[in-house]
Amino acid sequence: MIDHRRLGRELDLFVSDPLAGAGLPIWLPAGAAARHAVEEYVRELERRSGHQHVYSPPLGKRELFELSGHLGYFADDMFPPLRLSADDEFVLRPALCPHHALVFRARGRSYRELPLRVAELGGMYRSERSGVLGGLSRVRAISLNDAHIFCAPEQVGEEVVEILGLIRAAHAALGVRPAGFRLSLRGPGGKYVGDDAQWIRAEDLLRGALAGVEYVEAPGEAAFYGPKIDIQIVDAAGRESTISTIQVDFDKPERFDLSYTDSDGGRRRPVMLHRSLVGSMERLFAYLIEAHEGAFPAWYAPVQLVVLPVDDGQADAAADLARRAVDAGLRVEVDAAGSLGARVRDAARRRVPYLGVLGAREAAAGALALRLRDGRALAPMPADAALALIGGQVAARSADLLPG
Repeated sequence: MIDHRRLGRELDLFVSDPLAGAGLPIWLPAGAAARHAVEEYVRELERRSGHQHVYSPPLGKRELFELSGHLGYFADDMFPPLRLSADDEFVLRPALCPHHALVFRARGRSYRELPLRVAELGGMYRSERSGVLGGLSRVRAISLNDAHIFCAPEQVGEEVVEILGLIRAAHAALGVRPAGFRLSLRGPGGKYVGDDAQWIRAEDLLRGALAGVEYVEAPGEAAFYGPKIDIQIVDAAGRESTISTIQVDFDKPERFDLSYTDSDGGRRRPVMLHRSLVGSMERLFAYLIEAHEGAFPAWYAPVQLVVLPVDDGQADAAADLARRAVDAGLRVEVDAAGSLGARVRDAARRRVPYLGVLGAREAAAGALALRLRDGRALAPMPADAALALIGGQVAARSADLLPG
């Protein structure tokens, strides 16, 4: 069976070392390169859609999480407070929304600024039981692609529809195939905040945004502060989990006393939308490793081109070609150790999308013979044309290795 933990070891993407701790994987250079490319793409997608990026610390004073409701409703999933003195305690955050509420209230806000879309790829921590931890799919240190949108009540429906469009675009580029949509609602019990009217209103807004989309309702799966749309994936073992989410929250703006000046000069309370386009980097890559069996699309492959000189006579030409590839923005390596056949097999094992064979004839002509990881071989072409071909597919974030 395909397993991202096995592939992660074989491809040197990440390591889980007992000395670091369970649920605290370390991203190795290859995995970090792939993750960095995905992070750049997501940030740019958000920037183009009007999001403003911030940085906030992964911990805060105990009072912050008392105010947000997390210590009252979510404490079982949080690490114990860090006490510096009798009246000075800090908490590793289980979510980014409290800090983003502080971003909104950093100064006075006008209706002209709304919707205000605050985004961050930030760290948060959950005290998961050791028995449920595994690879990248369930961890204690989480790097979340997160955003909080502060908007007027009448803007909520349009914002949710816009977010769903961004999610679809990100999934298509990454190769995510959603298994279904879920409307997560309140269940019985007292683990929810807010009044019935707020919940009914929020649920109706999400149902309206899902018009024309097939979904299931899931009572009891809502966040403690509001209902949400969850987009589900299924891993290679058949386990279902959430990768993307949109949540409507009337509670946090009230708790943090958030307001903006409306067109009539009055003070109004914004609605807070929580949204993640691709979830955490950990869960996302657990899925992507298995979905692609380690053969990522070229645009986020850890190494996009391996240059293979046939013998020592092409060493200088290979180094020069690699420098030009790096200058063109590609991730490239030169592999000159061992037989050509062994090097070709090693590149195939590592799922490198493009292999560039450089013999005496190619070096003399300034050419390169490309081989693709699917076994196809192209006739030698000018090296600049080969780099342009690879660069074009990477820039287009194409799932294919060749144009058209």
